[in-house]
Amino acid sequence: MANLKEVRTRIASVSSTQQITSAMKMVSAAKFRRAQNAILGMRPYADQLGEIVSDIGANDEVVTPYHEVRSLTNVLLVVVVSNKGLCGAFNSNVLKEATNRMDFFAANYPNAKVKMITVGKRATEFFSKRGDFVVGSYDELLDAPDFDSVVTLAETIMTQFCGKQYDRVELIYNQFKNSLTQILTTEQFLPVVSCQEGEKVQKGMVSDYIFEPSKAEILREMVPLTLRSQFYRVILDSLAAEHGARMTAMQKATDNATELLKDLRLSYNKARQAAITNEIIEIVSGSEALKG
Repeated sequence: MANLKEVRTRIASVSSTQQITSAMKMVSAAKFRRAQNAILGMRPYADQLGEIVSDIGANDEVVTPYHEVRSLTNVLLVVVVSNKGLCGAFNSNVLKEATNRMDFFAANYPNAKVKMITVGKRATEFFSKRGDFVVGSYDELLDAPDFDSVVTLAETIMTQFCGKQYDRVELIYNQFKNSLTQILTTEQFLPVVSCQEGEKVQKGMVSDYIFEPSKAEILREMVPLTLRSQFYRVILDSLAAEHGARMTAMQKATDNATELLKDLRLSYNKARQAAITNEIIEIVSGSEALKG
């Protein structure tokens, strides 16, 4: 009977877990839909801005302070993860990639100092225990990611780059593809990289624009706008990828709990039948002994 009690306890525990994971999946599904609509609405605008800016390429000899390429002395990594767990390998992949980038700069640029800005409590907790290279944490951006608050951080980074506080800025995050797939991405934010003519042809980006007033003036206005939009797109990408990963993880957990419940109920029924059979055998044996 102790075995039966054990199995009953496990069934109750797994059943409770199944209800929790099912509820979390439904919550993530609702959040995922909103996040997906946000990134799918933002992405064409950001891509078009990037295409126009790239079309004014290096061959035009039009540059801004954001294009300045300097020897690497100070590098800033912006690591975007989530504030919560239970989303599979979503966080661990980004944290591993950020660690690899730090190792890369340490090996190839021994004089370069690497600093980090974290967006997401998981990155803040992970890296704050490993040194004093985290210069800022903006975990609250993920709670209500409005354009103004995200752009404030982007403009701070852009100002620091123009002030030569950093020579390169990279963004490390999960890019949203669909609810099942997130693409681990390391993207150079600053300095801005312009496509050469050959690259434009390869990517099908050659366009016949009429520039008014001039390329230089347009570029000075559009590059900051493009960078702000790019940074906001990264946050939206990461949020959509996070909710998709959590929804998928909770669906798998619910399915696993369902399978486990089937096995436990089967084990419970077998144990119960065995217990009943033993009781019947004891009764029959006792009856036979009395007859004898």
